[in-house]
Amino acid sequence: MTTATLPPPPLAPVPLKRDASVIALVALAHGVSHFSQLLLPPLFPWLKDAFGVGYTQLGLLMTVFFVVSCVVQAASGFWVDKHGPRPVLFVGLGLLAVAALGMAASTHYFMLMAFVALAGVGNGVFHPVDYTLLNRKISTPRLGHAYSAHGISGSLGWALAPALMAGVAFAASWRWALVCAALVAAVVWCVLWWRRDLLDLPPVAPAAAARTPTPAPAAVESGFGFLRLAAVWWCFGFFFFYAMSLGVVQAFAPSAAMNLHGMPLAWLALCVTAYMVASASGMVGGGFLASQPERSGRVVGIGFGCAALAALCVAVLPLPAWMVPVAFATMGLCAGLAGPSRDMLVKRATPVAASGRVYGVVYAGLDIGQAVAPLIFGVLMDQGRYQAVWLGLVAVQAVLIASAFQVQRVRRPGL
Repeated sequence: MTTATLPPPPLAPVPLKRDASVIALVALAHGVSHFSQLLLPPLFPWLKDAFGVGYTQLGLLMTVFFVVSCVVQAASGFWVDKHGPRPVLFVGLGLLAVAALGMAASTHYFMLMAFVALAGVGNGVFHPVDYTLLNRKISTPRLGHAYSAHGISGSLGWALAPALMAGVAFAASWRWALVCAALVAAVVWCVLWWRRDLLDLPPVAPAAAARTPTPAPAAVESGFGFLRLAAVWWCFGFFFFYAMSLGVVQAFAPSAAMNLHGMPLAWLALCVTAYMVASASGMVGGGFLASQPERSGRVVGIGFGCAALAALCVAVLPLPAWMVPVAFATMGLCAGLAGPSRDMLVKRATPVAASGRVYGVVYAGLDIGQAVAPLIFGVLMDQGRYQAVWLGLVAVQAVLIASAFQVQRVRRPGL
């Protein structure tokens, strides 16, 4: 006699207010992460005089930040899977506040570098924490909008840092600017502590992991077994090239376009601002596109394909100067529309039991890409090969599209 297997009872719908609260808290924390990445660059003119160093030494500080963040990001995924995301998040935010205070109190260059490294440790925890919380606490129909809010908060964090840091430095001093940055992190820490019950998420039990439909459950039960999953490395490559393209847009593409099309110097900042604002706007619509996960690969391919076409126009067409910021806005809008679907691709390739570890390794590709891009495109700029900078951006975006479709192909079955 056989016993029929009864289907599991349907899950109770998650209230919109609860999902929205979790999304808001995670987005707030993510904004602080991106804010911390741009604390020092706006202060370089003041730091150069205060510490008697050149821009090479100041650039080294950012290299230290991202290298440390990369290593910690990969390691923090293991901590998230073992201890849950909430304690790791509070440690990261606390370290950012302490590091900013330490930078404000620094009296020599290597003391400043030590606290920059500490900030890199704090920054490295956010992506494994954020995506573990979103993927496991947000109801599936709202997940695309959660990714959208997450991406927008990062763009806003990038936008806030230069305005706040330079503004306070002009009004008071660079040390007070860093004190204000510490206060931002501390206030967010307090807000999250106040609503910490919404961030409670225990580690995944091995028994629950075994019931998760993955291509090889045994591969994720061991500490490093998830590294045998092809999807992990395709996702890593995707974010490596994504970071390279973003790094070119933020650091080199405006100056290269200025030399190619006679754009006024005052428009350089406008180009990056147009890209970031358009990207944030695109992410709003991208949340709706990501509501159908099965088309994520196509959305990403079309979005970055259109961005590559806009970059190709800047590289090869004799555009009037006013069209350059429009091209930047077009690239940002297309990339923003693809952003939530990009995150959905990774989610669909990620075993639940290894969520923190996978996101830690995958998003380490962001830090490595940001570290590699200046080594390649900085040389092209120094050689005056401005068209090559834009053609290189097109090539990176083309590889990005190919890697997105490969991630779609190797996703775990049943999703």
